[in-house]
Amino acid sequence: MKNTSIALIVTGFTIWVSVLFGNRFVLTESIFIENVSKEHQLLLRPLLKDMIGREYGEIFSFSTRIRQAITEINTGFDATQSWDKKIYTKYELELGKASAQGFWKDNPMAQWYLCFLPIVLGALLLFYTEVKEMTSSRRNTNIFRHPATSQKWLGIGIGSFLITFYIILYFFPHFLTNWILGLDALSLILNGGKASQWFLYGFLYTVAVVVMGIRMILKYRDNRYQLVRTSSVIFFQLCIAFLLPELLSKFQLPSADLKNMWPLDYSFFFDYRIDQKIQGGTFGIFLFVWGIALFVIGVPILTYMYGKRWYCSWVCGCGGLAETLGDPFRQLSDKSIKAWKVERYFIYFILVFVTLMTAGVLYSYITGSSIIAGFISVENMKYYYGFLVGSIFSGVIGTGFYPLMGNRVWCRFGCPLAAYMGIIQRFKSRYRITTNGGQCISCGNCSTYCEQGIDVRAYAQKGQDIVRASCVGCGICSAVCPRGVLKLENSGEMAGKSL
Repeated sequence: MKNTSIALIVTGFTIWVSVLFGNRFVLTESIFIENVSKEHQLLLRPLLKDMIGREYGEIFSFSTRIRQAITEINTGFDATQSWDKKIYTKYELELGKASAQGFWKDNPMAQWYLCFLPIVLGALLLFYTEVKEMTSSRRNTNIFRHPATSQKWLGIGIGSFLITFYIILYFFPHFLTNWILGLDALSLILNGGKASQWFLYGFLYTVAVVVMGIRMILKYRDNRYQLVRTSSVIFFQLCIAFLLPELLSKFQLPSADLKNMWPLDYSFFFDYRIDQKIQGGTFGIFLFVWGIALFVIGVPILTYMYGKRWYCSWVCGCGGLAETLGDPFRQLSDKSIKAWKVERYFIYFILVFVTLMTAGVLYSYITGSSIIAGFISVENMKYYYGFLVGSIFSGVIGTGFYPLMGNRVWCRFGCPLAAYMGIIQRFKSRYRITTNGGQCISCGNCSTYCEQGIDVRAYAQKGQDIVRASCVGCGICSAVCPRGVLKLENSGEMAGKSL
C-alpha cells in the first residue's frame, strides 16, 4: 500500500506540473476589448497588434510578450514621474486566462480528478500505512536518515520547489495561468468571481494545512493537547482565513481574515485599506475597530493568560502551516547560541521597521504628504518592507526553507507579531513550561524537536522553567519526552526570566 500511495502522489504531482505547459493561447480583438480598460487599450494596442490572432503553444511566451509591453509603457511613465498613469493591472494573467484554448480550459475539473485527488488520496494512504508504526516511542524515528527530513536530496528538492513556487506566485503569477483556470469554478461558488493568483495560493495553503494536519492528528493521536491544537489550526485556516473572506466578497462586504492583525498584517493602516473599510459602512468600521482592539487589547490580555501559544500555535496561519506542512522538518532548527543571537537581532529590527513604516503611513494619510522630514519617502518604505519582508522573508524564505532550516524560520527570525507577543510573554505572562529536573535522563528529544531552536534539555537538566520569549508553546517537547519531565502550565507569573 505504501508503494501505491507514493505512486499516486508522484503521478498526480507530475500531471499537475505538466498542466502548466498545456493549452494554447490566441488573443483576439474581442478578448482584448473585453479585458483591457479603454484607457489602457490606447496604450497597449500599438505594442500588441502583432499578437492579435496569433497562436502561442504555451503561456510563457504569450504572457511574457504582454508583460514586456506593459513594462515598456511603465518605464516611459517612470521617466516622466507620471506614476499615477502606470499600468498596475495584471493583464498578462487576465488575457492569458481569457485567451486559453485546449483540454485544460475545456475541462476545468480535470485538474481535480487527475491531480488534486490522487495527491490527497496518496498522502492519506501514506499516513494510514505509517500510523501503524507511529507509537509514542517510534513516531520520530529515522528523521536524520530520511532523504526528505535530513537536508539530503529529497529535502533539498522539496525546498527548491517551494522557493520556486513562491517566487513565481509573487512575481510571475501569469506563468500559473493554467493552474488558476482549474479553480475558477470553486472561486465562482465562494466569492462570485473567477480565481486569482491569491485564490490559488489560499486554496493550496488550506489543502496543505488540512491534509498535513490529519497527519499530525494521526501522529500524536495519544496526546490530547496536540489533537485539540491541530484541530484548532485546521479550523482557523479553513474557516476563518480561507472561506470567510471569500464569502464576504461574494456578499460585497469588505474581505478580511479576522485573526490576522497588525503588525503581521503590515498593510492594515495603508490608505487604500482604510478607505475600503470606511466605504464598507458599518461592517467596514467594525473590521477597523476589531483589528485595532485585537492587537491593542486582545494580544496583551491573551498573551498574559496563555503566552504566545494562543496565537502562534492555535490560530496563526503561518504557525498553522509550520505545524502541519513543516512538522517533518522541525528538528532542523539551529539550537546554537549564535543562531539565538541572530534571531533576536532580526526579529526586533523588523518590529521596529514595521512600526516606523506604519507611523509614516499614518502621517501620510493624515497630512497628505508622502515625504517625511524632507527626504524619507513613505512609498519607498512601504515598497521595501512589502518586497523584502512581506514577500521574500515571510514567503520565499519563511516557507521555502522548511527542509533546510526548520519549519519556523519566519516565526523565529522575522515575524513582528511574534516579537511583540514575545516581549509580553517574557515580562508579564502566566504561561510557562515547567520541568522536573530529577526525572531528566538527558536523552535530548526535547531539544531535537523544538522548532524554535531552544535547547530545552539545558533547562530541564537544571530544573529551570522554560520561559524564553521565542517559545510558541507547541508542546512537542513535552509530547516526545519519555519521562514526563516537561509540562505546559498557566499559573503564577514567570520567575527567573531569561531571553
